[in-house]
Amino acid sequence: MNGFRYVSYAQEVVFAPGALARLSEAVQRLGWKRLMLCTNRSMKARGHVAALQAALGESLVALFDCVQPHVQDTQVNEALALAVQHEVDAVIGMGGGSPIGMAKAVANALTSTFPDAKPSIPVIAVPTTYAGSEMTAVYGITHTREKPPRKVTVNDPKIAPRLVIYDPELTLDLPPDMTAATGINALAHCIEALYSITRQPASTAMAIRGVHHINNALLRCYQDGNDLEARSEMFIGAHLAGLSLASVKMGLHHGLCHVLGGTANVPHGIANSILLPHAIRFNADATAAQLLPAAEAMGISLNGISPTVAMEALAQKISDLIRKMHLPQRLREAGATLKESDLPHLAQLGFQNGAVQNNPKPITEPAQVEALLRAAW
Repeated sequence: MNGFRYVSYAQEVVFAPGALARLSEAVQRLGWKRLMLCTNRSMKARGHVAALQAALGESLVALFDCVQPHVQDTQVNEALALAVQHEVDAVIGMGGGSPIGMAKAVANALTSTFPDAKPSIPVIAVPTTYAGSEMTAVYGITHTREKPPRKVTVNDPKIAPRLVIYDPELTLDLPPDMTAATGINALAHCIEALYSITRQPASTAMAIRGVHHINNALLRCYQDGNDLEARSEMFIGAHLAGLSLASVKMGLHHGLCHVLGGTANVPHGIANSILLPHAIRFNADATAAQLLPAAEAMGISLNGISPTVAMEALAQKISDLIRKMHLPQRLREAGATLKESDLPHLAQLGFQNGAVQNNPKPITEPAQVEALLRAAW
């Protein structure tokens, strides 16, 4: 067996229906006294912010509740000023990838601004979608002053959430479209982890099991959002997807999703739903052996079929799932601002993205990236 190396982030994970009520006990035990919450208006409208405020009481000293998608540089500055004003010693991200990413960005900025004042500012993640940011040390920031805007990715072990609260009850009111999009995002994390050039036995085991749970639960969650059993299983799948994502390097698929988000404002889950089947086909000749377990986990019989046929069956199975959940399947459906004439520029940005170097199929020119985008157009 070949040797391997990966980074495992020391975290406390609490997983249970009603787990939000345990947040105060954990915060007191860990010694945090002045907390700031980063979230969005949806969390406030759905009552989750009030529930968190009730759980924490006076220890919650600051609230930034207007986080926009694709964490924007201007908003990071606003949130940072609020955190400095209230002298926070921990930052909570509640919601999907953007609020949790904002919490990471603020904590990182606080630690960088005052490096000698205190140890690294911890992040607490309370996910309410299946995006997986809670298990990683990565966040993205969109530089809005650049034309067009550009999204950069920050990877820093010290901002991996120290405490993660998985409360499936917080997902019962997650709208069907967000359930679908963030669920496919989690599935994409598993698929990419399986064929990553830095994969290792732990990431592979977590990714395969993640595919199994997501395949079992995602469509059920979409069809009946109040199915707590399905919501719980889907959260398990998303948790495993996030763990596998955190321990490997992602390839072209993930890099392109960030390009589409930061430059064309395509929601991350939508970008994943559109690109995932095409990325599987694009990489198939280099990744079939690694993705056969994913095909099996999604209920595809491998008896008597070649790896090539199995990869097409996997791509089609995922396309069928996406169609059943009424997600966009073409880039032309992703938003009014995206035009076919944008594809060469997006391909160039994708080619320049660092994820290209980690793609299992060698990419030597922007034309290869453009071919993938045109297949998805």
